Amino acid sequence: MTSKSRESWPGGKGPSESSSRKERRRLSHVDRTGRPRMVDVSDKPTSPRRAVAEATVKMDQETLTLVIDGQGAKGDVLSVAELAGIMAAKRTAELIPLCHPLPLTDVSVEITPDRKVGTLVITAAAATTAQTGVEMEAMTAASVAALTVYDMVKSADRFVTVTNVRLLEKSGGKSGHWKRPAPGERKAEADAKASPGKGRGAARLARRARVPRKG
Repeated sequence: MTSKSRESWPGGKGPSESSSRKERRRLSHVDRTGRPRMVDVSDKPTSPRRAVAEATVKMDQETLTLVIDGQGAKGDVLSVAELAGIMAAKRTAELIPLCHPLPLTDVSVEITPDRKVGTLVITAAAATTAQTGVEMEAMTAASVAALTVYDMVKSADRFVTVTNVRLLEKSGGKSGHWKRPAPGERKAEADAKASPGKGRGAARLARRARVPRKG
């Protein structure tokens, strides 16, 4: 059976559709010869953009208490780490080779301790009005804040672990708004792709669970 005959099938995928999919999936920072490149954003419109990222630092309970009480050997861990994250966001283009330098309009870093599990949850947000997004700035801020925590407590706890550096949300630009789904929502989406009929039911149940009941 030739590829041409497949084009006549209902829902058939012709060569043009296949090549289009490959084009969409091609890495934007690599040209057709495999050489690295900075993406040309000249034709993209300027628009407000925002991104939120997260990182988690896990440590012993005793170490976390030192951090919360401000008794670390190097001083106020939380304040220094938050400031380090903000400074890092402003220098992202110097750290990540193919990032565009962006005029940041806002950067914030917030560190929330969780005594129950011995972690610090770092949330970083970045905003700009530009032709490309600020995901890397937010993730750089979260990463450097986490590494700063590590540096400031490593003398007390060599088993500190930095984990779960990830994008939580982004908005602006052609792709619009995106938010990382909760674990239950992701499973429902995966089920929907694997079994459309069954997956839709799981997705409806997941949505119902998120809607507060009245009365």
